[in-house]
Amino acid sequence: MRHLKAFHIFHVAASSLSYSEAADKLCITHGAVSKQIKILEAYLGQSLYYRQGRHVCLTREGELLKGYTDQAFLALSAGIDKLSQIQHACLEISCEPTLTMRWLMPRLSDFYQDNPNSDVRLSTAGGPVRLGTNGISLAIRRNDFVSLNDHHITELVDEWVGPVCSADHWNKIKDDLSQMKILHSQTRPDAWADWNKQAGMNALHQSSPRAQQSFAHFYFCLQAAADGLGVAMGSYPLVVDDINRGKLIAPFGFSKSGKRYILLSQELNNDDPLESSFIDWLQKNLALCIPDTRLIDRKK
Repeated sequence: MRHLKAFHIFHVAASSLSYSEAADKLCITHGAVSKQIKILEAYLGQSLYYRQGRHVCLTREGELLKGYTDQAFLALSAGIDKLSQIQHACLEISCEPTLTMRWLMPRLSDFYQDNPNSDVRLSTAGGPVRLGTNGISLAIRRNDFVSLNDHHITELVDEWVGPVCSADHWNKIKDDLSQMKILHSQTRPDAWADWNKQAGMNALHQSSPRAQQSFAHFYFCLQAAADGLGVAMGSYPLVVDDINRGKLIAPFGFSKSGKRYILLSQELNNDDPLESSFIDWLQKNLALCIPDTRLIDRKK
């Protein structure tokens, strides 16, 4: 666009009705402002200012042009802000460690395909969280704790659980379950007992597994099961990929644990497009983490 510089100087001067103030704001001389206004007047063939004592005032044509430059530079400023937001869009999310590693991270590339300029930053933690600290906007949790904060809760999906192991390990023990090695996690010490109670029938009540092993974290427990070291209690979103790849099987199927995966937020912030996009994506994808009917309650 021709004379864009002159239009900008006119816009600043028209907002202050002072060449001197415009010069100070633009870090140029009073003479440079006057020169650009004259160039613009010559280009438009219109007088834009007239003098009244020591002051300058807008002509009728100048008032009309100011209305257009106000709209134009306001739109330009909004566009620049929008571009900056897109370029630096960042969302801090706290998520349970095993869900982060075994479900969320493998799927983030799909989210980035639809949100190419976004930056989702993950931190791992479980249990209560205080949103707003360390920039954290959202938290993905299993609702197995009492929250002391008044956060907005979005329910994501019921949790389904069941014993999982490698196919090779199952073939070794399926005819004699006393050979089964039970794998426990110190972060979910009651997982087996809860499953037995929730299922309404202890599939292993006739057997006495000879060996048990405990791991410091649920992630290690599931990895040990995939590596053929024993049988772990698996939450479906955390094992679905390994089941689909054939690294894990669920010989007794899955049943509802009575818990749910939830999303905690300070409020539904519809003014943040990245946050809204991520919440929509998370709800849609995690809602798919329901076992196939062939994998439900096979133990009975």
